[in-house]
Amino acid sequence: MTINFRAEVDKRKDEFMTDLFDLLRINSERDDSQADAQHPFGPGPVRALDKFLEIAERDGYPTKNVDNYAGHFEFGEGDEVLGIFGHLDVVPAGSGWNTDPYDPQIIDGKLFARGSSDDKGPTMACYYGLKIIKELGLPISKKVRFIVGTDEESGWADMDYYFANVGLPLPDFGFSPDAEFPIINGEKGNITAYLHFAGENSGAAQLHSFTGGLRENMVPESATAVISGQLDSLEDKLAAFSAEYGVSASADNLSDGRVQVTVIGKSAHGAHPENGVNGATYLAKFLNQFAFEGAAKAYLELAGETLFEDHDAKKLGVAIYDQQMGALSMNAGVFKFDAGAADNTIALNFRYPKNTSPEVIKAGLEKFEVESVSLSAHGHTPHYCPIDDPMVAILLSVYEKHTGLKGHEQVIGGGTFGRLLERGVAYGAMFPGYTDTMHQANEFADIEDLYRAAAIYAEAIYELIK
Repeated sequence: MTINFRAEVDKRKDEFMTDLFDLLRINSERDDSQADAQHPFGPGPVRALDKFLEIAERDGYPTKNVDNYAGHFEFGEGDEVLGIFGHLDVVPAGSGWNTDPYDPQIIDGKLFARGSSDDKGPTMACYYGLKIIKELGLPISKKVRFIVGTDEESGWADMDYYFANVGLPLPDFGFSPDAEFPIINGEKGNITAYLHFAGENSGAAQLHSFTGGLRENMVPESATAVISGQLDSLEDKLAAFSAEYGVSASADNLSDGRVQVTVIGKSAHGAHPENGVNGATYLAKFLNQFAFEGAAKAYLELAGETLFEDHDAKKLGVAIYDQQMGALSMNAGVFKFDAGAADNTIALNFRYPKNTSPEVIKAGLEKFEVESVSLSAHGHTPHYCPIDDPMVAILLSVYEKHTGLKGHEQVIGGGTFGRLLERGVAYGAMFPGYTDTMHQANEFADIEDLYRAAAIYAEAIYELIK
């Protein structure tokens, strides 16, 4: 039997886009201020989960919602289970958009919306790949469990809860459509370290507050500090700094002689901090020319000198390289300082290869002038699925058939649900040469690439379960 999977996708283009638009219109950012027993990560992720399961029920799948943390539907029968993992939560939209991030728009063949490429677009492409198999009635010998989470962008508490409460064993093998083609069969470890500082102020200049960053896995687009005291020629110096480094900056006078200084850079995915402009470290670098002392000085010097453009953590002293997994990367993601507070922090998100550990990283950071260093309760160890795994071979062969390009293994700093399984990988949906806008303003997915991915998913899933 010869099946033209791309032709089958083309028959369903309008339906595909309608369902995807319905998902993209839902603001599914995590909102802890509205979290409760019925909305563990706030109401937005729950609405997205409900919509996805509603679509699956419409198409005849039996679904299960596990207490609004995650959900799944199943298809087929068999002793072996293929797991497919997507996620419906998104990082905060932030500023700098040319369109409403939750009003999806197609412009010049690109679909602009938060979640279009990470991960609602790829998840829906994969959903339609499976839908084609179901609607064609193709013969299969394995079961598929399509699982969607609602906390992938924050702490994976969705999957922790799901597997503890779903009452089913882990799938035997599987993939997540949450990265790029040809395949991601290795993922670096992921841990966040928190640098803790006191809040004392001394010196001719005073730091009242310093804030920057929305998530640990996002490069801070902007940062704001409130300062006072001896700030000679501040506006002239800020203009010169802005011109030298190519960032936007402003200074606004507040009451009581205080000044609010803001620097705007560019957000990017925390796995690729070199693609962004860290507004917080740039702001700290600018402020270092004034006479701060004590804890404020220690905070600003570490943020503006040591962390400034230190994407590989060489200045931090914890840089390391592995032949298979590549180099460690570091994103300084969230900054919080309030004068007089007992605990002020800088959150550093590390993507590390297999030849180091969170404990080694923590020990290296403790050499700096900080009150203490702590590690996040949740992290991921490095993951690798061998290139000679039969599942990997099938996925690469389907990719090669559809693209004419040679498949090869890849290791990334980003973390995907593919690592939840020992025999798990990430597979698409971005193609080689794509423009990476994940976690950035004006996130988009190429419409044609989503259709191409859906066809690849359809044939790949069929080859894995036929």
